[in-house]
Amino acid sequence: MSRFTLNDLASLIASRANAGADRSYTRSLLDKGPAHAARKFGEEAIEAVVAAVEGDAAGLVNEAADVLYHLLVLLQTRAVPLQKVIDELERRTAMSGIEEKAARPA
Repeated sequence: MSRFTLNDLASLIASRANAGADRSYTRSLLDKGPAHAARKFGEEAIEAVVAAVEGDAAGLVNEAADVLYHLLVLLQTRAVPLQKVIDELERRTAMSGIEEKAARPA
């Protein structure tokens, strides 16, 4: 059983921000900025949707990994720590989804 976590991946992405772009794909993405990172995240999300609709379980696993990676790269481009996202998920799961949505400002 793997002990690799999203926190591990976020830390790896942060550490690669200090690498040379010629040696790190992550750094090359970060250098292109948030707009590029957002587009890459969107592309990967669409590919995950296609795999899910087509019933391609192996493809969905691969694309889901890409989605998570590119989301964390996108967060890194805006200096948003993964922990803030985790905290927001924790806050939302303290109540039912219906209650949580009703409590959102209009």
